[in-house]
Amino acid sequence: MRASEREVLWFKEVGKKDIPLVGGKGANLGEMTQAQIPVPPGFIVTAHTYTRFLEQAGLRPIIQKLLSPLDYNDSARLQKVSEEIKSLIRGAPVPQQIAAAIKKAYRELGGGPVAVRSSATAEDLADASFAGQQATFLNVVGEDEVVDAVRACWASLFEARAIFYRADKGFEHMKVAIAVPVQRMVQSSRSGVMFTLEPVSGDRSKIAIEAVFGLGEAIVSGEITPDLYVLDKASLRILEKRVVNQERQLVRNPKADGEGEINVWLAVPDELRKQQKLSDEQIVALATIGKRVEEHYDFPQDIEWAEEGGELDILQTRPVTALAVAKAETEEAEETAPLLLSGSPASPGAAVGPVKIILSSSEIDRVKEGDILVSEMTTPDFVPAMKRAAAIVTDRGGRTCHAAIVSRELGIPCVVGAGEATTTLHTDQLVTVDGGQGKVYDGRAETRLAWAAQEKARQAVVADIKTRTKVYVNLADPDLADVVAARNVDGVGLLRAEFMIAQIGEHPQLAIDEGRSEEYIDKLTDSLRKFASAFHPRPVVYRTNDFKTNEYRNLRGGDKYEEFEENPMIGYRGASRYIRDIDIFRLELEAIKRVRKDYPNLWVMIPFVRTPEELAGVREVMVREGLAPSQDFKLWMMAEVPSNALILDQFLDVGIDGISIGSNDLTQLVLGIDRDNARFAAEFDERNDAVLVALEHLIKTAKARGVTSSICGQAPSDYPDLTEKLVEWGITSISVTPDVIDKTRQIIADAEAKLAEVAKA
Repeated sequence: MRASEREVLWFKEVGKKDIPLVGGKGANLGEMTQAQIPVPPGFIVTAHTYTRFLEQAGLRPIIQKLLSPLDYNDSARLQKVSEEIKSLIRGAPVPQQIAAAIKKAYRELGGGPVAVRSSATAEDLADASFAGQQATFLNVVGEDEVVDAVRACWASLFEARAIFYRADKGFEHMKVAIAVPVQRMVQSSRSGVMFTLEPVSGDRSKIAIEAVFGLGEAIVSGEITPDLYVLDKASLRILEKRVVNQERQLVRNPKADGEGEINVWLAVPDELRKQQKLSDEQIVALATIGKRVEEHYDFPQDIEWAEEGGELDILQTRPVTALAVAKAETEEAEETAPLLLSGSPASPGAAVGPVKIILSSSEIDRVKEGDILVSEMTTPDFVPAMKRAAAIVTDRGGRTCHAAIVSRELGIPCVVGAGEATTTLHTDQLVTVDGGQGKVYDGRAETRLAWAAQEKARQAVVADIKTRTKVYVNLADPDLADVVAARNVDGVGLLRAEFMIAQIGEHPQLAIDEGRSEEYIDKLTDSLRKFASAFHPRPVVYRTNDFKTNEYRNLRGGDKYEEFEENPMIGYRGASRYIRDIDIFRLELEAIKRVRKDYPNLWVMIPFVRTPEELAGVREVMVREGLAPSQDFKLWMMAEVPSNALILDQFLDVGIDGISIGSNDLTQLVLGIDRDNARFAAEFDERNDAVLVALEHLIKTAKARGVTSSICGQAPSDYPDLTEKLVEWGITSISVTPDVIDKTRQIIADAEAKLAEVAKA
């Protein structure tokens, strides 16, 4: 039976390519499992199964009839229709074949407590934040109970908040299906969330971790204000710790009798209440995992984690859907308006307006355009009111709670964990909310409002800055091409092949052996065309597939073709494969040629080239296949192996048009440090003297030879001082992740201006 026809799929069987079948959450759990990130095991009841349930129960036309005349801004009517649809779904019997498959998988998982979560087929995508809009059931025990929880998840697709969000974002209700991951429950003694950037400022050089005792639902709901730990991402040095007194925790009911496991609030023991939730060693270990997850997805991640018995597990990850645009450092300006409250800065900017205190979702109609929404905490039911609010203030919560996440997505100021906002403030009181500083002022705080306006104007100016040094972007996901192409960016300096190959999902040799080469080429061609067309005529530099043997083995058929290697990082990868597995390389080259017929802005970059002879062999294959370097087709080499720096002239003699420095691998190999090893986090630094010597030699040699030099590692985003050196040495372009395009452009502009001043002097 094909995967699309099965009721249940295991995490290890799915990946990012399977979002239509298992939803965003399910696909991510499978993707992480395959990437050997620590994830509790589980299975997924597929979206196809949900669709079949609707059809067999005859519910589809009834639901469509209820939704078609609905005014989504009428909160009372929206709630009534939602309850009616959910009641219909919860009351319909689950077909016997579906129920039997769920029960069988639950038994194979080992029974016991499980988490049953919703995974909408448009959820957790970079341009949609469905997270938290459907139901989650924790500590579910028993075969019948799991089936009931799955059905309840299906019903939750029609929560009022979910209906509103889909309508607002333009998703057709009946085209958004829902899958349901069922996962072994981690009975966490500590849990929380982690952002692989600082979520308020958008600073990619930091990692922010929030932690509580007990289950992590307490953070997302805003019930508990968590500990906050901020680390420097490059060195994993802990920069900031805020330890909060926690008096209660959400835990599995220790008295549960099998009649349906529930979670209860219990007091935290007195001796633990004021303790740091995670040790420093655990904080660094968790951040190390976070770096691995971000590196795998090539985008900042919002990660749920839990700790049980000393073991750290990742429960979920999703792309950060809204990246802050404010400065990492908030300017401290003198303010004369009286300070009323302080809390955690959750979303930057400042706004003034009348207070509306909302204590339950039934009151959200009271919030009008321009009001300041003040609540104990927000839930997804508050979203319609949050969209109308000028700013948000909550009593509880941390910088990764629901209010904080949604505020950043909406681009409105937010202060969370302000303590007694709902009792200190009063309805219609005029206040100013400064989300960047976490402060609430009485009346109009003119200094803060003026600064916020200046900052907004500054950002608009940055978006139009032109620099001599080009700013390119690193990309991998075709779905982001159009969005990022609209930014102030000069092209794609690193288009990673690996994401597109993973989406195809099978080892290329398998396609060749089964006579499906054309099908494989077509899929890769379609993905490449999305990038080339979106950025045309700006260059798109495609780095050919750099899968290592262990990554190839994760593809369908991979274990048949790939040998086990003790150290695949320096094993059979990059250029060495192209001159040995020429038939596989030809698939990529053919896709490139087809796209270039319409979009000649697609160029090629060869990764992990150890010797000039390897580069010459690859170039010869390309010329033979009709891809010779020319005026409109450029061939680059990744400079990431020490030999590239030591004898760059010999590589350039082969005949290439440019180099792009992979600072991550280059630093790793120059210093002999595994960049994922937390023990050496402080030593892994691109500013090390030995690495700087290599960087300077690469750039100056390329400049002397008249070829392009670029850099596409993380270092320029993390270290402005390094970027200044790169510009000074004569680098021609810097390629960064999408979230730091404007920041990098500003750093480059400042560096170029400084050099100009020096030249004048």
